[in-house]
Amino acid sequence: MTDRAPRPAPAPDRPPRKAGRIVWWILGSIGALLVLGVIGIVVWSQVGVMMAEPGPLAEVRNDPAITITDTSGAIVLTPSDAEPDTGLVFIPGAKVDPWAYANNLAGLVADGEVAVVITKPWLNLAFFDLRPLGAFTDLVPGVDTWAVGGHSLGGVRACQLADDADALVLFASYCATDLSSSDLPVLSIAGTEDGLSTPEKIDDARPLLPADAQLEVIEGASHASFGDYGPQPGDGTPTITDEQMDAELTALLLAFADELAG
Repeated sequence: MTDRAPRPAPAPDRPPRKAGRIVWWILGSIGALLVLGVIGIVVWSQVGVMMAEPGPLAEVRNDPAITITDTSGAIVLTPSDAEPDTGLVFIPGAKVDPWAYANNLAGLVADGEVAVVITKPWLNLAFFDLRPLGAFTDLVPGVDTWAVGGHSLGGVRACQLADDADALVLFASYCATDLSSSDLPVLSIAGTEDGLSTPEKIDDARPLLPADAQLEVIEGASHASFGDYGPQPGDGTPTITDEQMDAELTALLLAFADELAG
């Protein structure tokens, strides 16, 4: 017999190169879209930010009764001549300069001796800010009772943090989180001329709040009346002056703070 050389083993099947290139092209396209999406969100978050009006802000900065500490993550307002026992962590509305709320909350600090921490949300949007409440309450050691609150979208985020707080304060806002079974003290303030968080929308979301939640309406206040940042697209026209708004808002906040302290 004639010896024959063994036949070589057949080569293993290999996926077609074309199919591999398609897979990599799809993955690359998805990655590029994700990068573009992130860049788009970052750019959008920085465009059209409603800045604080200089006049009201100057009043707070020049008020000797208030000490201001500006940190990378928040603005801290404390009474100059008292050690506060009560504090409020306040979350701004979407794309609103945090400083725009300093004057509206100044009376609570100066007259109520309450510490106020105004957060600086990531990307100017409260929903992107995943920091816990403790990241802000730790800025004022010694405060025993903490409320969390916010304006508009900031209020929605405040509702999500309410389980870690002693009370909830909403400015022209409403919850998407069900707090109806909690015993949390709640103060919700609306404006009759609000074209965005209308009193009707706030009333529709009322079942998500505890049964004894305090709902107040300031006559003549618009959505932007709760901050000092000028007119806002889609909002109504306020029929109340800034001075009247500050006085009514402060009175409601002081009464609520007294209830918490008592």
